[in-house]
Amino acid sequence: MTYWPLIGIALVVVGFVARLNPLMVVAVSAIVTGLLGGLEFVPVLEALGKAFNDNRYISVTWIILPVIGLLERYGLQERARTLIGQVRGATMGRLLVLYLGFRQITAALGMKDIGGHPQTVRPLIAPMAEAAAERAHGTLSLTEREKVRALAAATDNIGLFFGEDIFFAIASILLIQGVFEAQGYPLAPLQLSVWAIPSAVCAFLLHGARLLAHDRRLARLPVAEPESAA
Repeated sequence: MTYWPLIGIALVVVGFVARLNPLMVVAVSAIVTGLLGGLEFVPVLEALGKAFNDNRYISVTWIILPVIGLLERYGLQERARTLIGQVRGATMGRLLVLYLGFRQITAALGMKDIGGHPQTVRPLIAPMAEAAAERAHGTLSLTEREKVRALAAATDNIGLFFGEDIFFAIASILLIQGVFEAQGYPLAPLQLSVWAIPSAVCAFLLHGARLLAHDRRLARLPVAEPESAA
């Protein structure tokens, strides 16, 4: 048994301590480990490519989250607030109704991962909704600010939940179709998707009315003191 491949671990430690580029450190360490383990250069590259391809979905998740964190650190939420503050006639309710329609339509077309809490709600939609509410109402109290954030999150959930069932290739539709078929009611997934459209329309109307009603309720509230805002 040879211990030479363990040098790759030492290279990772040295590279991170020296604050070198992490991607370069990991790639060089992997290549060195493979060569010291007795592999040729080309098989080492093939092993790296296969490992990346097999775990690319996990890698995407871990790549997206730090990117969003960096964007927030360098002012993404502030830019979103500034942008919506310059739109004439923008209110919290109108903004979230637009997002609700966008979320439902894209989910109905199978693009359910185009939004979401970490990707869009926290860095973009919630700050824009807060800015729109403050633009129309004035400074929000901490309680009202939390309600606006909750409505932004609920809008994403409702849009996705009722929109994705219209897409006939989604797992939930296939599950329902399988249950019906097992009970002796053969139905095509497209038939189930068509019947999901009225539910989606009702959800849009009800939640849209709720958002616009919150706009009117905010207008009747007294303006909070600046120091009570988050």
